[in-house]
Formats: sequence, structure tokens, C-alpha cells
Amino acid sequence: MNNAKQWQLEGSAAELYERHLVPAVTLPWASILVERVGLARGDRVLDVACGTGAVARVAAEIVGDGGRVVGLDLNAGMLAVARSLEPSPGAAPVEWCEGSALSLPFAEEEFGVVLCQLGLQFFPDRPAAVREIRRVLMPGGRVGATVYTAIERNPATHALSDALDRHLGPGASAAKRNEHSLADPEELRGLFAAAGFTDVRIETATLTVRSSSAAEYVHVQLAATPLAALVDDLDLSERDRLISLVSSDVDAALERYIDDGGLAFPQEVHVALATA
Repeated sequence: MNNAKQWQLEGSAAELYERHLVPAVTLPWASILVERVGLARGDRVLDVACGTGAVARVAAEIVGDGGRVVGLDLNAGMLAVARSLEPSPGAAPVEWCEGSALSLPFAEEEFGVVLCQLGLQFFPDRPAAVREIRRVLMPGGRVGATVYTAIERNPATHALSDALDRHLGPGASAAKRNEHSLADPEELRGLFAAAGFTDVRIETATLTVRSSSAAEYVHVQLAATPLAALVDDLDLSERDRLISLVSSDVDAALERYIDDGGLAFPQEVHVALATA
């Protein structure tokens, strides 16, 4: 991606997220999450912090039109994109709901499965959110949640965060580093155990994420994630200069992950699985 095109992506942050991050990151992890939680036809599923709905859509295909899938998120822009996407034939219709994970707008024991992909680490009151998940699950219901492992085990995020702090000042990468704030598996296990879940287990999974170049990876991160706030007030030339500097650093740090197709780097998560 050359500099002339770097800051000319059209669309809202939510649209860019769906276009660039869902195929490369969110959708592959969604498939892993629903497989590990063991969804079946007819299940009643809640996807908490659903974003543009990747997990909910995968779940809807599995449970079929005899099941139920609800996607909940606080972000109206993300939900607008989710609602705009065509459902797959034979999938359960997804109900999109704006609301908080800290006070789920559902009855007790309303769902058989609750999923939460890469969202739990951001909740301001994690214990309250997990208690709410427990409340809306039927006895014997299942929860599956993914969170990123330590940033040191996720090389692209680590390289990007270091580069942002180097060029924009200490703390510039706070939003990115916060993605890894629930990396301790024992802390994660404790959240679910304290909420009354049983058979709590933490599994670790890795997949390979691809990007055509370091410049594309940096650009998407600065356009379609909360990192966009770092560049909102910069003019085009300043943005181009910043992306060039950051991309150069990221490219050097990830040299071992470059192949003929561009970047191919590992990404690692913990998968928390438990029974209500």
C-alpha cells in the first residue's frame, strides 16, 4: 500500500473493521470459539460484545433456523453494520441488541450458550459481566470466551505498540496494550469460578494472521480500531509521515514473519470454557 492511498479508505470505523479485520482476524477466531464450545442445532445463543457480528453469524449457521441467536453490543455503529449484512441461507435469524454486558437485558436462564470473543478484557467490571453471563444461562448451559494472551506472545501487536510509543510518546499504545490486560490464565479462570461456573478450563490457541505488508497492517490498525484516535487530529501529510515511521519499525521487528505473500504472523488467545 503506497503512501498516496494510505489514508483514503472510505467508510466508518465499523465498516472498515468489518471489511479488513473480520476476514483476517475475527472470523477465524469465531470459528475456533464456536467449535470449542460445542454448538449444536437448536441451541439458544447469546453473543456478548458482538461487534459487527462475526461470532453471531457463525453460530447462526450452526444452530439453524430452529435455534436462536442474539448479538449484543454497546456500539451502535457496529450493530448498524451487523444489521446490514445478509444472513446465510438456513441460518437462524440474528437478533441485534444494543446493551451493556454489565446489565444484560435478558431474563434468567434465557440461553443455553453465551459467547464472548475478545471483549471481556475491555469490560470495566469484569466480575459483574461474568455474573450476568451466569444469570442468563440455563442450568448446565455453557460459556465460551476468548481473550488475548500476553502481548509478548503476539508479535505484531507488540511491535506496533513499541513503535507507537517510540514515535508518539510513552503511553500512545495504551489502547492496544489494553487488549492484553487479561492475559493471566489464572485470573481468567478465577473470574468464572467466582461467578459460580463449574468445569472451568482455559485452553490456548494460535492462528496465523496475514497482511499484505507492514504498512497495510499499521494503516488498518490506525483506521479501524480505537487507535484511530491517535491520528484524528493529524493532517494528511502528518499521517503519512507517522504511518511511514511506524510501518518501518514494524516491518523491521517482524522481518522473520515476512514471506512472498507479505506478513504471516502468529496470534494467540486463551479460550475460557465453563458450565453453568
